[in-house]
Amino acid sequence: MKPQKPRDNSQLLRSAASLSSIAIQMGVTIYLGNLLGEWLDFKFEKTYLEDSITLLAVFLSMYLVIKKVMALNK
Repeated sequence: MKPQKPRDNSQLLRSAASLSSIAIQMGVTIYLGNLLGEWLDFKFEKTYLEDSITLLAVFLSMYLVIKKVMALNK
C-alpha cells in the first residue's frame, strides 16, 4: 500500500479567507454608515438621514461584494 500524498488545501483556505473578509467588510460598511447617519440626524436635527445613509451604505457594500467576487472568479 502506497502512502497518500497530502492534499493541497492552500487555494481552498485562500478562498475561504477572502470570502470571510468580504462578509466582515460588508458588515463594517453598513455599521459605519448607520453610525454616520445617526450622528448627522442628531447634528442637523433631522429624522431621515440615518435611514438614507444606511441605505447608501448597503448599496455601497453590495457593490464592493460584487466587485470582489468578480475578481475572485478571474
